[in-house]
Amino acid sequence: MRIIFNIGIYLAQLILPIVALFNPKIKLGVTGRSQTFSILENTLDTSKKTLWYHCASLGEYEQGLPVFKELRALYREHQIVLTFFSPSGYEIRKNTDIADIVVYLPLDSPSNAKNFLNLVKPELTIFVKYDIWPNYLLELKRRNHRALLISALFRKDQSYFKFFGGFMRQAVFAFEHIFTQNENTKQLLATINYNQTTVTGDTRFDRVYSQLAQNNELDFIGDFKNNKICVVAGSTWPEDEALLIDFINNTESDTKFIIAPHNIKVNQIQKLKGSLNKKTILFSEKEHKNYAEYSVFIIDTIGLLTKIYNYADIAYVGGAMGSTGLHNTLEPAVFGVPIIVGKHYDKFPEASHMILEGGMFTISNKNELESTLNLLIKNPEKSQNIGSQNFKFIKNSMGAVIQIVNYIRI
Repeated sequence: MRIIFNIGIYLAQLILPIVALFNPKIKLGVTGRSQTFSILENTLDTSKKTLWYHCASLGEYEQGLPVFKELRALYREHQIVLTFFSPSGYEIRKNTDIADIVVYLPLDSPSNAKNFLNLVKPELTIFVKYDIWPNYLLELKRRNHRALLISALFRKDQSYFKFFGGFMRQAVFAFEHIFTQNENTKQLLATINYNQTTVTGDTRFDRVYSQLAQNNELDFIGDFKNNKICVVAGSTWPEDEALLIDFINNTESDTKFIIAPHNIKVNQIQKLKGSLNKKTILFSEKEHKNYAEYSVFIIDTIGLLTKIYNYADIAYVGGAMGSTGLHNTLEPAVFGVPIIVGKHYDKFPEASHMILEGGMFTISNKNELESTLNLLIKNPEKSQNIGSQNFKFIKNSMGAVIQIVNYIRI
């Protein structure tokens, strides 16, 4: 499998620059990776020790962030290198203050791994969740460098647990210790005789709980809500929006709706706005408007959704009606609101748990969405009690960060 993997990486190096000519997102990654080594050569301070954090994308960054913050405070004399694989992580967090240098991770070829580690020389490496690159990890192990995997989440259908997955299993064994989100991942790792594990839960619980200590006020959202029941639909895709549009257009309730689509391209936003028969305002057009006059607020920008959830009485989290993957349900959960998601949530243990505890509803069609929303809108006290189950779930699931940091300090 090692040969096949390396041939695949080599082919990717040849093909991606061609594909980048037609795909702006891939072009960002190709261009960014081509600059990584020069950035490191010009900015690394060779007199300082280094910590290296790697995240696949923005979601993994958010998972690792509470640990990264603690280590930033503990190891003030170290320089920190943060790498991303995806442009959706790098482009949004390239100026984060938890790292001194933020770069794209070069593709996982043996030569790139050697060149990268020759420059960075990390005293400690932290990977997040499941973005495991075998050549980098095996090179770390060969050099006797420490590497940890945090918030790990594995499934039995992954190559690590298949007869042909020997090369990927070697990469797993390059980790000194793996901190898992759940007992199932710990048991899966035990089937391949990897036992250096601790079940700590998901670091995102610590991350989202810390949001309550932030200033979450947005005056224009408060004015829009105007003390009425507010449904916030976050990170929606067309499959989600089709159901929401139908409900919004037909409901007779005096309810406010905020929609924060995943895709904020102008044509997509205009199509969404045009499909609504209720008075609708866009974030990009909000200046000098009387927000209270509107029934629907479309957020055609990024970076506000976490605070907007603070104004929700009911939350709908997108991604699970189609095949794109459920978005972050913990962000609204920490504000103690009931949550509605689509039918494809099986790969998200936090969603399964909240559904089991009664704080989250899953729907598969417009009729189910209508009945669920009507139940929650017409019974605000019951809705609050349902939402409180989600807050309790968040609070009771914290503690991963302190266990991970205490292990690192030993």
